[in-house]
Amino acid sequence: QAQLVESGGGLVQAGGSLRLSCAASVRTFSSSPMGWFRQVLGKEREFVAAISWNGGITNYADSVKGRFTISRVNAKNTVYLQMNSLKPEDTAVYYCAKRPSGSQFGIHPREYVVWGQGTQVTVSS
Repeated sequence: QAQLVESGGGLVQAGGSLRLSCAASVRTFSSSPMGWFRQVLGKEREFVAAISWNGGITNYADSVKGRFTISRVNAKNTVYLQMNSLKPEDTAVYYCAKRPSGSQFGIHPREYVVWGQGTQVTVSS
């Protein structure tokens, strides 16, 4: 059964950094685009960043561009989200997600077929 497990969330002051990890126990990880999304209680899940199967193409939401970096190590079945210069408005539950093997990467939650349980990120002012 495909599974994604996020880690690395926590409480940080504004301006600080966190690195999220997503470990995948799924056979097709190395051929699948991956994404990070976030959600605040009562709001829709929003796109944060996405990466192609080989890491050659990345895409970011305007709100995090220049501050966040998505990367992956296929040999470790892991995708990362390095978050720098954090702001209080970055506070949310962060989820990693997998698209179908061989697909193009996307920015819409409906395009992703496997989701992790989420990790809380709280940025204090």
